[in-house]
Order: sequence, then C-alpha cells, then structure tokens
Amino acid sequence: MNNDTIATALTAIRNGNIRRKAIIRIPATKVTEGIVQILAEEGFIKDFVKHQDNGKEFPDVSLKYLGKKKDPHIAVVKRISKPGLRVYSDRRQIPKILGGMGIAILSTSRGLVTDREARKQEIGGEVLCHTW
Repeated sequence: MNNDTIATALTAIRNGNIRRKAIIRIPATKVTEGIVQILAEEGFIKDFVKHQDNGKEFPDVSLKYLGKKKDPHIAVVKRISKPGLRVYSDRRQIPKILGGMGIAILSTSRGLVTDREARKQEIGGEVLCHTW
C-alpha cells in the first residue's frame, strides 16, 4: 500500500510523459494540488481541472509537449524528501536547479513555494521535489 501521495502524483506525471498522454489523473490532496498548481504557473504543464468521480475528487492534469515529435516539456521530475528521509533546507541553502532553469518545490510555513519565491521571501522548508 502506497501512502506517499506526492510520489504517486510525480510518478503519474513521469509515466504520462513517457507514454505521451494528453491528460492524466492524480490523487487529490492539498499538497498534490499545490504542486500541480505550481507546475502550471511555472509552465511545466498546460492546466489542471478538478474532476468528480464516484464522490471523489481527482485533478486531471493536461501535460505539455514540444513540437511535432511531442517531446515532453518536463524532462525530469524527482522526489527529494521522502517519508523515510526528510530533507530540509534553510533560507541560505535552498538548491538552485540547473542554474535556475528548473525549479525546486518547497513546503514552508507559508505554504508551497518554488525555490525562487523562498529565496525572495527568505524562508526555508522541506524540499519536496525538483523539476526541469
């Protein structure tokens, strides 16, 4: 049984990119919806819509592809902090992903933010994932 909904959502996005899916469905929690919201704001995915199915809500994520060959816009999505090993970063040690080309998503006291926003607000937190 998998209790790590963040890893499940990131794996669904990774597998959807490999299979060139247009829309994927991920588990609905506040954290996964926040991650999808950040990915949409940063331009890694097209959009997401909440879908009701048998009384449960699921975000349907529209993936983004480049060119006629449909190359995935997301090259890598990697889970960093896991239930067995939490990874925290203070405001001075927030990682830069590919020199600013990618993003790190952090869970902070002010909600989910990207690495750029965390540096700007001068806050640290738990590093959930890296994406580029």
